[in-house]
Amino acid sequence: MSQMYREVNLKADMVKRGTHGRKVYRPMNPQYITIHATENPSANAAQHALALKNGALRSPKHPHGGNRIGYLIWHFTVDDHQAIQHMPIGEQGEHADFDGPGNRLSIGIEMCENRGSNLRTTIERTAKLTAILMKKNHIPLCNVVPHYHWPRHGKHPPNKNCPHFLLDNGRPGAKWRWFLGRVNDYYQQLE
Repeated sequence: MSQMYREVNLKADMVKRGTHGRKVYRPMNPQYITIHATENPSANAAQHALALKNGALRSPKHPHGGNRIGYLIWHFTVDDHQAIQHMPIGEQGEHADFDGPGNRLSIGIEMCENRGSNLRTTIERTAKLTAILMKKNHIPLCNVVPHYHWPRHGKHPPNKNCPHFLLDNGRPGAKWRWFLGRVNDYYQQLE
């Protein structure tokens, strides 16, 4: 596992507890891993980490069917050079489906797609990180899901086309199965 861990190049750059996306502590026993795409052509993982720490990623707060805290936050951001952890995996994020199981039970991983980056390298690094997290948290491959998996009640359409470059016509298909195959290949190397 140590070789793969080195290849992921994981750094910790945590949002301070009690601030912004970690304003409220909500414990979590992760049962899923949710894969996202940032849809931001201007920011790499370090820039997303800074935005999260500065509270720049706001979302309208709604007690029912909307963001619970007014900020977005997820656990990891991955680019073609590194992966950055923003919060402990034992805490709920605000990245998937408001007050649903996607936020309450899943580790959120955002893949960067900034201009000039190598998307294939980002995807491979994400697959490796996902495999490591599966192993450490006893999460089965069938519980590695795209953001699309979690409906966002009150939004139209409820299922987001995310991560858009791993979905076919806005839905999981051959590209998603290919990604899960990469994750499984790396997972098998850890056993």
